[in-house]
Amino acid sequence: MLVHPQFDPILLNLPGPLSVNWYGLSYLAAFVAAWLLARYRGRVRGDFNSEQVSDLLFYGAMGVVIGGRVGYVLLYQFGAFLDNPLYLFKAWEGGMSFHGGFIGVMIGMLLYGLKYQKHPFTILDFIAPCVPLGLFFGRMANFVNQELWGRVSAGGHSWLMGFPQAGGVDARLIASDPSVYKLAELTQTNQGLLMLLPRHPSQLYEAVLEGLVLFVLLWWFSMKPRPRYAVSALFLLGYGAARTFVEFFRQPDLDQGFIAFGWLTKGMLYSIPMIVIGLFMLWWAYRKPLYDWSMEVSKPMQNGAAR
Repeated sequence: MLVHPQFDPILLNLPGPLSVNWYGLSYLAAFVAAWLLARYRGRVRGDFNSEQVSDLLFYGAMGVVIGGRVGYVLLYQFGAFLDNPLYLFKAWEGGMSFHGGFIGVMIGMLLYGLKYQKHPFTILDFIAPCVPLGLFFGRMANFVNQELWGRVSAGGHSWLMGFPQAGGVDARLIASDPSVYKLAELTQTNQGLLMLLPRHPSQLYEAVLEGLVLFVLLWWFSMKPRPRYAVSALFLLGYGAARTFVEFFRQPDLDQGFIAFGWLTKGMLYSIPMIVIGLFMLWWAYRKPLYDWSMEVSKPMQNGAAR
């Protein structure tokens, strides 16, 4: 069993109370990557100039941050919100939701479309391939911070990992279920000696599937003209499938647990509809194809106004 390296969550201490943490770096890397990729796509397609791309990233960033926080509170901590509505603004305590951020980005794209008179799915099809690298950076930050670790496994795989942050949970599990004791290993950690259980490094699974694999798939698919809705549909389908698959290896949040059947998690509940909607949109896209750009008109438009 491997042991998590126990990285310091603070990447860089600055003078005074300021510091740079891994989460902040991951958000910065995500937005910079999206901006660079979108600028390149704008040059290839010819219908988004550099000013529009920068504006698009601003709307998207606001959607991610606001939607991610609101989504986390409403989807995962609604009880705490009812007890204290100000909990919504306690972002420093942590808590972001991909599904909330996704809805926030969609709202941002609607507002952007009204400003530039573009169809919302023209915008979403354009920006979708630029998103997965941001998911990759975010999941890597989860791994560095020892968050969202995976379930205990008796598989004996060489990549299973003990997470010191889960030491308390492991101890309670060992006490309540002696059958898992044989899986535990006494490990020296920053907190001293702990009995750790082998867990799936599910953050890395998500980083690879939701991030790298989905990026390669979407980038390849979107480099040729596709019918409107098709690229967005593939994003929904790909992310929903990847997230649902990894949820079978990811430990449910301690305050959430399984919500049905002894295996269904909230992550699955919010991701399975993405698969269904993605399949429908993909069928709809090719039923009566409508193209927003073509290679024949891209080059002449690169130096002109976007349509």
